[in-house]
Amino acid sequence: MIKIGIVGGAGYTAGELIRLIVNHPNVELDFVYSTSNAGNFIYQVHDDLFGTLDLKFSSEINKNVDVLFLCLGHGNSKKFLEANLFSNNTKIIDLSNDFRLNADAVFQEKEFVYGLPEAQKEKIEKANNIANPGCFATAIQLALLPLAKAGLINSEVHVNATTGSTGAGVSPSATTHFSWRDNNFSVYKAFAHQHLGEIGESLTALQNDFSNEIFFIPNRGNFSRGIFASVYLDFEGTLDDAYELFDNFYKDAVFTHVSKSPVHLKQVVNTNNCFLHLQKHKNKLLITSVIDNLLKGASGQAIQNMNLIFGLPQTEGLKLKANSF
Repeated sequence: MIKIGIVGGAGYTAGELIRLIVNHPNVELDFVYSTSNAGNFIYQVHDDLFGTLDLKFSSEINKNVDVLFLCLGHGNSKKFLEANLFSNNTKIIDLSNDFRLNADAVFQEKEFVYGLPEAQKEKIEKANNIANPGCFATAIQLALLPLAKAGLINSEVHVNATTGSTGAGVSPSATTHFSWRDNNFSVYKAFAHQHLGEIGESLTALQNDFSNEIFFIPNRGNFSRGIFASVYLDFEGTLDDAYELFDNFYKDAVFTHVSKSPVHLKQVVNTNNCFLHLQKHKNKLLITSVIDNLLKGASGQAIQNMNLIFGLPQTEGLKLKANSF
């Protein structure tokens, strides 16, 4: 059994990670570290785990676990690793943005591989440390990777994407309060979202001459979870050409699927899937991309990366069902 440790156990991504781990046939949850909840039962914070898990949050860390998942706020993973040394055999999977960019990929002699399986499965399989992609970044990159691989991103890219309230984290804020969020819709961080950097680096890795600007408008939706991204750019080929390109690129992908019918969030929420749909209007190609921000956009993808590192089927522990109604 693969022994798992989780640091930062009270948030949404940690809660999803714990739920996946307790149902994964090849892993054992060794500890969930939390300074604010040490000594409390995990189900007292993640109450859907009542009757499933009797483990308590720990104030101690086992530095010899096989895998360490870091579910900390951005900037805190580096601080934690500076203060805590782990075995050279411990694989680290970080769910923050601390190690996603090339400039941050080497830390304390550890090299972090960007963990987007559809882009670099072979590198992940050989990796010791993973920088898990951002949620918006995952949805947007999966919409663009086939075009970058073919060298066909030759215009500016426009993205309008909406995320659920869980994308803002578990700590309450003015824009996550129910009375504000319900029946409401808003834009935030227009043209300046922190995920743009990792998106650009992934596209450049596939298309060396990529230099076009990505105009990204993120939105807050009045729902709990999921990301719906609409991405469009110039494309000279036909719609059939586009579908052939995407079908070939994702033919071996176990979680990313190309649909000839329009896609919607209920198809993917509570799963590790990404569904893509293509439309052509004059010289523009529109790609719609839908994911669950907490699963394919965070904890599910982290488990997928762990499975790849340990030679397990990518679907192990991730055979999840969407709630259609």
